[in-house]
Amino acid sequence: MRTTLTIDDDIAATLERLRRNRDANLKDIVNDALRRGLRDMEARPKPRKPFQTRSVDAGAMLIPNIDNVAEVLAIVEGDAFK
Repeated sequence: MRTTLTIDDDIAATLERLRRNRDANLKDIVNDALRRGLRDMEARPKPRKPFQTRSVDAGAMLIPNIDNVAEVLAIVEGDAFK
């Protein structure tokens, strides 16, 4: 099959470098790249490992309850915060 493609400059440079290194023609390099890329695109995505957050022991809490912001500020900054 013959077709015309517009190839970005960075891709063209990579294709040319591969062509020179492998001493192959452009047609073979492009076909090989397309085969590999299409195979990867058609493959099922690899399952990812679930993200896990490591727990860290921070020691005993200095503030028993942080529900009341005013109380927390009074403990941390002293009564001067008002």
